[in-house]
Amino acid sequence: MISEFFIRRPIFATVLSIIITLAGFAAMRSLPIEQYPQIVPPQVTVTAVYPGASAEVIASTVAAPLEQQINGVDNMLYLQSTSAGSGQISINVTFKIGTDPDQATINVNNRVQAALAKMPAEVRQIGVTVQKQSPAFLKVIALYSPNESVDQVTMSNYATLNVVDELQRIPGVGSVLNFIAKDYSMRVWLHPDKLAQLKLTPSDVAAAIAEQNSQFAAGKVGAEPMDKPNEFS
Repeated sequence: MISEFFIRRPIFATVLSIIITLAGFAAMRSLPIEQYPQIVPPQVTVTAVYPGASAEVIASTVAAPLEQQINGVDNMLYLQSTSAGSGQISINVTFKIGTDPDQATINVNNRVQAALAKMPAEVRQIGVTVQKQSPAFLKVIALYSPNESVDQVTMSNYATLNVVDELQRIPGVGSVLNFIAKDYSMRVWLHPDKLAQLKLTPSDVAAAIAEQNSQFAAGKVGAEPMDKPNEFS
């Protein structure tokens, strides 16, 4: 028996054990070691916004071009898209276990850039976001006003300015989503009869508002082309 051979020769068994132990320590420098092995397939999320569009319009004008381009990307298992009536769309692309998330994000982003030409101008203007993240929520944080002295718009604006950025800087956090996302904005109501009298369309009104919604540099007092020196600037 092999066990009897080592029992009768303890010195040989001890030396062999020491050699095996030293070989293990030497191999640790070259063997890959992971504290947490990959057991969940990596995912890449593509999000876009089409203001004012319904879920059916988003599915046909935004989701369809994106899915056609993303489908078949390297190491992809499947994709799932969700269109909301608020004008938002989210496409989750799942890859095989062991796929590099950074390389998968680059591959998906290249496919998304190829699909931008087929999407509406409003979507291209806002932009399409591609991130490596899991759609599962790790934690939900609720902000509220104890005495109800602050409305939802003010609370959402406070979270966007002071909370969201702080949470995104925490190591390991992929993204932070503000569920309410009520930013300060302006809603314009149009009278169809008056538009018809003025021979205008909603696009003309939106273009005029966008033209006025601009910021211009005020310049500098006493700068060129004035040739006389000024005491103040």
